[in-house]
Amino acid sequence: MQEAIGKRRWVIAEGYIPTWSNGPEPEFLSHETACLLNTGDQDAHVQITIYFKDREPAGPYRITVPARRTLHQRFNDLEEPEPVPAGTDFASLIESDVPIVVQHTRLDSRQAENALLSTIAFPAEG
Repeated sequence: MQEAIGKRRWVIAEGYIPTWSNGPEPEFLSHETACLLNTGDQDAHVQITIYFKDREPAGPYRITVPARRTLHQRFNDLEEPEPVPAGTDFASLIESDVPIVVQHTRLDSRQAENALLSTIAFPAEG
């Protein structure tokens, strides 16, 4: 039996999907990603809520991270209940029914010299 590590609530306070990219897709498509790690023996049922500066939140977006697996969820690919808008500042709350670890990654390919950012999300209580 593998112990689940991490937390049940995570926050990524910074989010932005550029409106255009430079290079072949999907590899060089500008994107925001939540890298989710589930080390436990149970599937993680995850909800993502997106917050904006000038409108009500979007979501929840529901995804499953299988037991003992990782999932790199691009925010660009979240479509239900609505697509995450490009060119708009946002933040995200990630909640899981089992402990997981969350890392935030951004690829900004608007210039030929790509920029990659990666950081651990903030583990909220729970």
